[in-house]
Amino acid sequence: MSLNTHHGGRGGGVQDGVGEVVAVADRIRTAIETVIEGKPEVLRIALTVLLAEGHLLIEDVPGVGKTMLAKALGRAVDCSVQRVQFTPDLLPSDITGVSVFHQDRHEFEFNPGPVFANIVLGDEINRASPKTQAALLECMEERQVSVDGQTRALERPFMVVATQNPADMEGTYALPEAQRDRFMARVSVGYPSPQSELDMIDSHGSRSPLDSLAAVTNAERVRHLADHVRSVHVAPGMRRYVVDLVNSTRTSPELRLGASPRATLHLVRAARAYAALDGRHYVVPDDVQALAVPVLAHRLLPAPEAQMERLTAEQIVAKLVARLPVPGPN
Repeated sequence: MSLNTHHGGRGGGVQDGVGEVVAVADRIRTAIETVIEGKPEVLRIALTVLLAEGHLLIEDVPGVGKTMLAKALGRAVDCSVQRVQFTPDLLPSDITGVSVFHQDRHEFEFNPGPVFANIVLGDEINRASPKTQAALLECMEERQVSVDGQTRALERPFMVVATQNPADMEGTYALPEAQRDRFMARVSVGYPSPQSELDMIDSHGSRSPLDSLAAVTNAERVRHLADHVRSVHVAPGMRRYVVDLVNSTRTSPELRLGASPRATLHLVRAARAYAALDGRHYVVPDDVQALAVPVLAHRLLPAPEAQMERLTAEQIVAKLVARLPVPGPN
């Protein structure tokens, strides 16, 4: 049986679109790898989130390249990029913008904040107060900003790439559950391998490799690719598999907070993008399994018993994935 018949006759234009996704994503990945070396899985998750029109949370200790990764992604795509350095005294209006009264014209003029960009880099997001963090909630979910009773739409693509230090480090505020739930995926960069660190001494020694990173695509092309990703086929059995996986987090005795329905939608959207990056126009169980930890773990809260056993949310998700029966061909 052909793939086109097996997956609802979806081929032709969809397959051509997926081929375009692969080609452009490879160019973006190659460009970023000139700055971030030895982290192919982290780059793949970042590209998955970009093409799925989600938001990415990068969590790790200082100095491992979180900000560099976010900047490299912004440089590789020729689009508007804004950076927000989150600090305890940052105000919500510093992010969304503010209306300024002009005395001579006797009218207010809106000065847009840094959130009015295609890619917004929120550096050390958990160093700002919860009130300021909350300013991003509407932007991230509804792609719009409401200020002074007026709503302004944000342009596609719109992606927040936020970095944060581990919650137990000094001067940090834990991200609220509602904020974490709006990030499609969370990744950790981790320390480089010894060879990558040696190469980094050469490449970063005299100047920043970001200076020579040229854009390899633009915002219009990314919008076009995101539309192709939306057409990737998710069979009924795969949809049930995702729902069963998310439901298992809600019934697990090892978790006191399971994943939300938003997590279900994010997992399906990310799986579509992950499949497209592999050159497929249909989702398979491997896509969901590879994304389960980065998409689900940051939304979950382990139960006290699991914490006493030193089980992390990532380990619990991995156990749930291992227990869940894999769907057969549809």
